[in-house]
Amino acid sequence: MNNIASILILLFLALTFIHSAYEKLFDWQENVDFLKEHFAKTRLKNWVNLALVYLVILELVSGILSIVGSIELLVNNGRTFGLYGAIFSCITLLMMLFGQRLVKDYDGARTIVIYFIPAVMAVYWLN
Repeated sequence: MNNIASILILLFLALTFIHSAYEKLFDWQENVDFLKEHFAKTRLKNWVNLALVYLVILELVSGILSIVGSIELLVNNGRTFGLYGAIFSCITLLMMLFGQRLVKDYDGARTIVIYFIPAVMAVYWLN
């Protein structure tokens, strides 16, 4: 159990991103409508559907890699998949942060930072 902190953070990231992707996929139109309104006064207003597709893909990749990385750490102390899961999680969160800053939603951006800190910690520990 040398890697318990890394495993817990990877499970946290997996839960966060897989659940988020699930919600987006099953409430797709509601999310598109909200985001079109949210980005209405920005350069992204015409790219909401495509951005949401990319975001869901990144969330799924981040979550799946984090799960596989947790298993890899448990089975053979391997760090490869966990590191990739943490890196993809950071990229996904940076994409979200960019959007929140673009629309000047500073509370939303602040919330993303709360998720970003453990993701960066995982990158550091697994590197």
